[in-house]
Amino acid sequence: MRPVVNLRRRNDMGYVHADILLINGEDLLAFKRKKLPEEEVKKVKVQMLVDSGAAMLAINEEICAQLGLEPLEKRPATLADGSVVMLDVVGPVEIRFSNRRTNVDAIVLPGNAQPLLGVIPMEDMDVLIDPKEQKLIVNPEHPYKPLVSLR
Repeated sequence: MRPVVNLRRRNDMGYVHADILLINGEDLLAFKRKKLPEEEVKKVKVQMLVDSGAAMLAINEEICAQLGLEPLEKRPATLADGSVVMLDVVGPVEIRFSNRRTNVDAIVLPGNAQPLLGVIPMEDMDVLIDPKEQKLIVNPEHPYKPLVSLR
């Protein structure tokens, strides 16, 4: 049995959005190996909902098409209304915010649904929600490099 990806939004704080750069991970690797010119690396800047109630990166079908990502598998996901649906998982996607980056798979939401930045990529980039300013920030305790927790 595959794990259920929880995409329910917690209502314990206001909405936080952040400008996030998403890059096709396979294109980026091809560029680094000098097999693809830099201008052909597919990337898109997206204003994402930073959602502490979501686990994964969730993009919509439009963003998926812009990045040229192919499905890797289907996974059950719990939506905000409590329904469980089967959604495509695509990847790899490189996420960039400020001086941080990470590579993850993404779940594909139908249509032009609001894309979500969940806690797994947030933890890997060592970024936090600043509740007072209602924005995503680099962890001030580690401003230059993300701290990786192995506990």
